[in-house]
Amino acid sequence: MRGLTSVPVRWRRLHPAAQAPRYATEGDAGADLTSVAEVVLDPGESALVPTGIALALPVGTVGLVHPRSGMAARHTVTIVNAPGTIDSGYRGEVLVNLVNLHPRDTFTVRVGDRIAQLVIQEYLHGDFAEADSLPESTRGETGHGSTGGFGAPTDAESAS
Repeated sequence: MRGLTSVPVRWRRLHPAAQAPRYATEGDAGADLTSVAEVVLDPGESALVPTGIALALPVGTVGLVHPRSGMAARHTVTIVNAPGTIDSGYRGEVLVNLVNLHPRDTFTVRVGDRIAQLVIQEYLHGDFAEADSLPESTRGETGHGSTGGFGAPTDAESAS
């Protein structure tokens, strides 16, 4: 695809049913990862689901394992630690930590099911330096939810 940068990623088949990660349509950011095992997830249960593949990501890249939106919307199944991180030095099997968040229904992952998406990104490495103080910023030290969005409307919002 024009304007798209690609990077060579070697993969190794660890299971006969393993499939190469693949993009469903041209221009997709996430390549589908598939299951090589049948796994039953009861309501509230999580499990590591094997993909049967190992990757060799280039140094300077990371594989981020994201949930599939269809599984979340239709079955309330997602990834516990989303996104999962695959470091470039990791050579073990890619496992996907799925969780069934549905309050009543059991969900069964079948061999060949698309269970996650792999997004490969470049990253920066931090050069951490301890400091006695940090530079000022507009946000400062305010924490979670400090920018609003869920509270009662302000006077200005109520007037509109």
